[in-house]
Amino acid sequence: MSRSKLPLSKLFMAGVATLALAGTAQAADEAPGKGVTIYMQMGGNAGDGATLARQTGASAAAKALGVDQLNAQFSAWAPETMISQFKEALAARPSCIVIMGHPGADAFADLVKQAVDQGIVVTDGNSPLTSLQQTYGPKGFGYAGVELYQGGVLTAENMISAGGLKSGDEAMVYGVFSQAERGQSEKGLADTLEKAGLKVDRLEITQEANSDPSLAVPVLAAYVQSHPNLKAIGTQHGGVTGILQDVLKKAGKKPGEVTVGGIDLAPATIDGLKSGYVSVTLDQLLYLQGFVPVLQCVLTAKYKMPGLSLNTGAGVVTPKTIEPLIPLIDAGIR
Repeated sequence: MSRSKLPLSKLFMAGVATLALAGTAQAADEAPGKGVTIYMQMGGNAGDGATLARQTGASAAAKALGVDQLNAQFSAWAPETMISQFKEALAARPSCIVIMGHPGADAFADLVKQAVDQGIVVTDGNSPLTSLQQTYGPKGFGYAGVELYQGGVLTAENMISAGGLKSGDEAMVYGVFSQAERGQSEKGLADTLEKAGLKVDRLEITQEANSDPSLAVPVLAAYVQSHPNLKAIGTQHGGVTGILQDVLKKAGKKPGEVTVGGIDLAPATIDGLKSGYVSVTLDQLLYLQGFVPVLQCVLTAKYKMPGLSLNTGAGVVTPKTIEPLIPLIDAGIR
């Protein structure tokens, strides 16, 4: 096993070891994160359904480890904003910068090299940057997020089962297919539906709808109305998942008429699951996508540990399994 590919059990053993090391490598009353400053890209907008649990996890880790300062950055999912945020963070010379992979490895390559050359730890969450992780893994470049293609596969498989979808059925997948590795989620979903014999229409999310999914409601409602034989809609965008109940209502569809597969557990998605408009949603454990990169920053900045990988695409949530999770979702944990 490579040192940059540790399973979850060893990841948290490393976290516990950090606390133990704190008692021997430094004063007994000194927190492991003392002296560590972090700039962290959170994704969407502060407090939104696809971002809140990541914020909660990051804040919990920073508090538990005694990190000096955690600076949260919000991009409304715009790749160019993420690049600008990295430059802003780089100018501040923090201990660690946590990025998201949406702009792609090529867009980040020179900036990450510049940061690492200056002794700044860089690590990644939510969307992978495989080539950069391979290069800078020994310097602490890890990944906490879904194995994207497989996350799409899992979502599609559960859509097929939940909706009784069969060969010849019409489906549409709405996603950011063009976004480097980030687009692998939707590709895995679309490919899996096609392998099952469905006729799949792949639609690209515009950057405007990527940042504000409500703009897509009339467009998608019109699409559904113009495709009366549509049997399934899939996406791997948390904000878009949250609007699909509204889309189907505006298109005159009843719960279950169109099988819907999505991602995340935003309040509107919970409503969709409870009403039956959303059939299945991938649970990517956003809390861990916040907690683990902060832990990674401390492990590397203080103890020179290499990058760790955690696949947070653990499973799916359905109308039958949502109810017990609601208190945890309301608390910003799930």
